Amino acid sequence: QLQLVESGGGLVQPGGSLRLSCVASGFSLTYYSIGWFRQAPGKEREGVSCVSSSDGSTYYADSVKGRFTNSRDNAKSTVYLQMDNLKPEDTAVYYCAAVAKYCPVVGSARYDYWGQGTQVTVSS
Repeated sequence: QLQLVESGGGLVQPGGSLRLSCVASGFSLTYYSIGWFRQAPGKEREGVSCVSSSDGSTYYADSVKGRFTNSRDNAKSTVYLQMDNLKPEDTAVYYCAAVAKYCPVVGSARYDYWGQGTQVTVSS
């Protein structure tokens, strides 16, 4: 069974940090790029970051550049999204998704597998 499972979400104050994890099972993460997406209530899903399967190259949306770090550990079949200096506008459900292409991959419809999402809430 092919599966992605996110964890690490929660409630954090503005300026705080969280680290999300995305664990893959049932397939080899080595051959897939992993994208992180988020969706806030009433808003469309937006791409946040992508880490490529080829060389670990990373890409970020302008809104998170300099604050989020996307990394992968293929041996652990895990991808991490380190989120620092969080802002209230970062509040959303965060999803990881896998695609058998190199980053950047524009458009969520092109991704093959999705996790169930983890809630991140930034509030004082």
